[in-house]
This record gives sequence, structure tokens and C-alpha cells, in this order.
Amino acid sequence: MPRSELHERRVAAVRAWTSFVERGDGAEHVVRPEILSSWARSEAAIPPDVTMAPLADETETAAFWRDSPLQTAVQRVEAELRRTAEDGDLVVAVTDPDTRILWTYGGRVMRRKAETVNFVPGGRWDDQSVGTNALDLANRLATPAMVFSAEHYASIVHNWVCWAAPVHDPVSGAKLGVIDLSTTWDRTHPIGLATARVLARLIETALPRTARAGVDPSEEQDEPGLWLRLLGTVEVRFDGQRLLLNRRQTEVLALLAMHPEGLSLEHLHALVYGDQAVTLSTLKAEVSHLRAALGGQLASRPYRLTMPVTTDVDQVLGLLRAGQVAAAVEAYGGDLLPGTNSPALVELAEYVAVAVREALLADPQPDAVVRYSERAPYDSEVLEVCLDQLAGRPHPAVPLLKGRLAVART
Repeated sequence: MPRSELHERRVAAVRAWTSFVERGDGAEHVVRPEILSSWARSEAAIPPDVTMAPLADETETAAFWRDSPLQTAVQRVEAELRRTAEDGDLVVAVTDPDTRILWTYGGRVMRRKAETVNFVPGGRWDDQSVGTNALDLANRLATPAMVFSAEHYASIVHNWVCWAAPVHDPVSGAKLGVIDLSTTWDRTHPIGLATARVLARLIETALPRTARAGVDPSEEQDEPGLWLRLLGTVEVRFDGQRLLLNRRQTEVLALLAMHPEGLSLEHLHALVYGDQAVTLSTLKAEVSHLRAALGGQLASRPYRLTMPVTTDVDQVLGLLRAGQVAAAVEAYGGDLLPGTNSPALVELAEYVAVAVREALLADPQPDAVVRYSERAPYDSEVLEVCLDQLAGRPHPAVPLLKGRLAVART
């Protein structure tokens, strides 16, 4: 937006703010309804000339941040957050669900400006503490928000523009806080709000899995090395960071994980492609991409991984060997790499699926069978064997088993 247009917009915002502060009216048709509502809340709580945000207890804030899943997520994507702040001379902030700032990072100019108004860890940026701002609106309305210049109630930030987006647990939907990007009003850019939204999604994807509903904390994979989820939903993490790989690269990585002794180029090609007419150079290109993604920890001659590797396949098979059928079913996410056409992985997928199924037929624990039926809804035999073993005895799982069986038979 041209600076002249931004200046006109700023002048209009200042006029509306002045009218509201001095006369309590005149802004209804000038500012957005959510801004006007926030001004009303702010007016009842603070003076417009407040000089800085109040600070929460430093020790309490540090303890909350240390125990928050947001800390792990921010650490995982911190390089991207810092780069965004430095490239745009922004200050980036992450808050808790009460709009208390937990973490910030700023470019050279904005960092100094932020410190003068307590836009720092511990700063309380709800609108009843420091007036209308994007952090409060995004948190309160659960949607991305922008506040420009004098749309802020407190005059100390009339020179700012702020974009914020809420951060939620992607599974439970629980509100975790917001991420905010702030700079001076004359640096307003149309992509500011979209950038805040993208960074919020980035943090959500980096959240530790223990922060998500229904996941055993013992399954968290923050240790150095490679962790592969191959059953059902596919996910690859390296040193705690999620890797974005295409299907073929994931298949290559899975095969290398299953062969810690290493594979020659020709053997790996056969396991991946079978008799498909695919050149060795194509496979070399996929391996080269993987080597770069893994920081070089993929040796050649033979190809092998040179870091600790954990997979859910090994976990499920290990639990089955130990006779822990219920735990194995809980860890079994479904078919291995659904849709793969790698002959070696198709064979492995069948092996794992049959192993889980046979374990349940031999020991049809009702709760485990219910869980399994979520993964294999049309396997009526396992359901029938479980119900036969119960032989009419009351059990909380019986209605679920019968319901699943009815669906399986349709």
C-alpha cells in the first residue's frame, strides 16, 4: 500500500480514537465492531495514556513456559521465527491462553521499541491490562486479527501495526495461545495476517505429540535420531523436527530403517521399484535428497542410516513378541504406508497386519478388539471370536463389539 494511503488510514484511525476517548462516540461507522467492543472494555479498565503493559511474576512465567508444549514447538521452528523477524524487522511473540507473553524475538529496531512497552516475556497483553491489540482479539475471537495504528486503545502503540493468529492443539482443539507479529504502522503489508496464520500452523505442526489428546507420553520422540511412523498416518521426525518428504523418499527411508546393515544401490532399487522401469539415477536422486534432509547421516556403499532409528513397526512387532497384545494394538495405527507399490513394503505391510490379527484371534481381549476394529472395520472374524469367548457374559465392550460386527457384515 502506498505510504500516502497508509498515512490517510492512520489519520482516520487517530480521529476515530480521539472522538471515542474525548466524547465517547463518533467512531461507530469508522472502526470495525470488534475494535469498538474492545475499546469499550479497555475504557472501563485502563487510561488511554497507560505507559506500558503490566508484568506477571517472572518466576511463574518462566515455570509456565518451561512446562508448556509451546516451548518445545517454538524451539523446533525457532530458526524460521527468527528469520521472519529479522527479514521484516518485526517483533514476534508467543503467548499463553491468557495473552501473557511467553517468548519474543525481535529485529534490531523493533526489539528496542518492544522493550519500552513491556512487549516482553511476562507482559500481560489482554485488552483490560494494556488496551485493544491484535493478540487479545485473536485470543478472544479465536481467529486471526489485525490492529493498525490508533485502532490500539493505548497511545503507546499507536505507531504499531500488529497481526496475530491463535494457536490450538490440532487434535483436541484446546486453545494454547497466540502468535503475534508487530512492526511500525508505515511497514503495513497485505501478507502480514497471512504470515501470522502460516506461523501459527507451523507451531501447531511442531507441537510434541504428548500435548495432543489420547497419546501416551512415553511415545514422545524428542531424543536425537530418526523416528518413523509408518502405520496408518505417516510421519517422519529427525532430531525432533518433522521432515516433509514425498512418498518415494519415505519408502526409501522405511526400507533403510528395516535394513540397518545397509543395502546396495541395486538391492535398494529392487526393494523399492520391483520390476518397474525406473532408472538407478532416479533412485540416486531420492537418496541424495534424503541425505541432505538428514544432515548427511546416510552413508553409501552400502546405503545405510548412521543415526539411532525408531519405528512404530518395530514397536508393534516387539510388543507382539512380548505377548503384550493390547499394547501392540494400541500402537498399531493401521496399514503400513497405505497405497505403497514397493514390493518389499507391500510384503511387510501384510506381515504386520496378519501378525496383529492372529494375535487377537489367539487372545481376543475385548477392549483391544474394539480398538482394532477402528483400524480394520470389516474384519468380522475377530469380532465374532471375541463375542464367542465372552459367551454372553456382561462386558462394557459388548455393545460396541456388536455394533462393529453389524457394520462389518453389511
